[in-house]
Amino acid sequence: MNSSQRFSKLSTRLNDTVRASFQEYRLFWIFTLLLWTKTYIVYQFFFNIPIENTAQAFILLISPISSTLFLFAFHFFFKGNKQKWVLFTLYAVASFVLFADAVYFREFTDYLTVPVIMQPSNMETISSSFTSLLEWKDLIILGDVFVLPFILWRMNLKENAASHRRALITFVAAVSVFLFNLSLAETERPELLTRSFDRELLVKNIGTFNFHVYDAMLQTKTSAQKAMADESELATIEQFTRQNYAAPNPDLFGKYKGKNVIVVSFESTQNFTHNMKAPNGEYITPNLNKLIDESHYWPNYYHTVGQGKTSDAEFALDNSLYGLPRGAVYFTNADNEYQALPELIKEDNYYSAVFHANNKSFWNRDQMYKNIGVDKFFDEKSYDLGNPENMTEWGLLDDSFFEQSIPMLKELPEPYYAKFITLTNHFPYTMPSEDYELVPKFETSSTTLNNFPQALAYQDYALGLFIDQLKENGMWDDTIFVVYGDHYGISTNHNDAMAELLGKDELTPFDVAKLQQVPFAIHLPDQKKGEVHETIGSHVDMKPTILHLLGIDTSDTIGFGNDLFSENRNSRAIFRDGTVVTDEYVWTQSTCYNATSGEVVEDTSLCGPMTEEAEKILQMNDDLIYSDLLRFKEQTKE
Repeated sequence: MNSSQRFSKLSTRLNDTVRASFQEYRLFWIFTLLLWTKTYIVYQFFFNIPIENTAQAFILLISPISSTLFLFAFHFFFKGNKQKWVLFTLYAVASFVLFADAVYFREFTDYLTVPVIMQPSNMETISSSFTSLLEWKDLIILGDVFVLPFILWRMNLKENAASHRRALITFVAAVSVFLFNLSLAETERPELLTRSFDRELLVKNIGTFNFHVYDAMLQTKTSAQKAMADESELATIEQFTRQNYAAPNPDLFGKYKGKNVIVVSFESTQNFTHNMKAPNGEYITPNLNKLIDESHYWPNYYHTVGQGKTSDAEFALDNSLYGLPRGAVYFTNADNEYQALPELIKEDNYYSAVFHANNKSFWNRDQMYKNIGVDKFFDEKSYDLGNPENMTEWGLLDDSFFEQSIPMLKELPEPYYAKFITLTNHFPYTMPSEDYELVPKFETSSTTLNNFPQALAYQDYALGLFIDQLKENGMWDDTIFVVYGDHYGISTNHNDAMAELLGKDELTPFDVAKLQQVPFAIHLPDQKKGEVHETIGSHVDMKPTILHLLGIDTSDTIGFGNDLFSENRNSRAIFRDGTVVTDEYVWTQSTCYNATSGEVVEDTSLCGPMTEEAEKILQMNDDLIYSDLLRFKEQTKE
């Protein structure tokens, strides 16, 4: 028998085996093909995962196979008609996981993680906006789940026997495919599994189901990390932060000692709307524009939030630390020891308060605030919410929020540090009625983006009223007034519409990175003339900036930000996904760009030093939080 005959015989045998397998286990193969196809469709049309070459396209295509085989292997442990219902149950669970991922991604351009799922207290508040995220195309994911039971009911598999051997073979096949998938992915992106902060990269290379398994393993690891930590880990981080400490500006350090501090978290506000006009020719944010013109302003200031969104921004403000790569610190590590701003200013007899007309447990704020030394939390029970018809889906409108807050603010012991968290400009950016629509909508292909200026304009209107009320009550001149945008308002799912709005053919990753700029302004007591600072900053820089204005030394505190007024500060922003922005370069989505022109820099080594340091900082940040390392510093004090 020659080689061609042997090959023909082998091919025939393989063909017969596959055909026999399909005949005997046709339901298994049908469900496997269905889930594989459905998952790939979600990758392509729901996640919009960028593909740069043929190898990445192939990896994306095969990545669902291993998890699909592994999942359905369990049905072989059952016999008869139980097999079909076990198969269906597994298929339905997988479909609902895909659906949850798709809907979450639609709003946050991110993937669900265990810490996010473990935040049930947020569900009640966001339930109203959830319906706004649903689309008809979601039936691609869930439609067959409601149809298949009627088809399966008519099928009879009583003769099918349980087969542990078949289950073992399928498990082995699943693991083999996964290892093959992983080896290809590691070729494309070495040390892939060390980049847990880059969820898009992980999903693109190992698939969404394998990512969820990996995420669960990370959760187990981080849960054990605290018990294994020791003081030497803190010493290494402390040495780094001291080396990167930026001394305060001597002309400003302590100049406003004893002054009140008011910080306003401007919900979902990005810098692209600064001085932008609505379709009717009116400015969208005239009051914020005026405040900026009379304040210190940083146009190149970026948010640094992860899945914790507004709570991550608060965490950075109060601690000069980044949020975590998964979930929100406010949930996962609320009982840690921190060197938080509200605690530090107590030494200078400051009283601290937070004003937020929402459920006190949303983002676990009530517990976190107690831990970091906030003296008073004015939650929704402190406010008259009025008629539900005059509220947004998220609660009290900001003008009423600020108006009702003024009497409470006047009663605070002075000096005080007061933080106000706004609500009106929140997804889906719809107003209660036309009476509250101060400007026309944008005219793009995205309903969300079109709604955005109306909610933002009302939030800005409320800010103007708040500032006027502070002036009328004689509180403005003794106050350091800070406004910062907490995170993006328009996710990358609306890039096409955003490109329309900005007059671009398309948005590059460089453009997307620059769109993460959020407003940041500090108005100092008696300041009449504004000043623009072109250096790059981010949320982690707020804490040392505020404390130095009050004359509070931060050289012995651990944090990764610098005083924005310092002459020798690090001019950079590090995003939670590993993106880095400096004066010279922008590194994002594994590409190096010239920071001025936005052109791709072919020599990626030019971005190497800044990306390596960024990864080092993010790792130290995560070790600090997961291991609760600051407890060792407190123990040393005692």
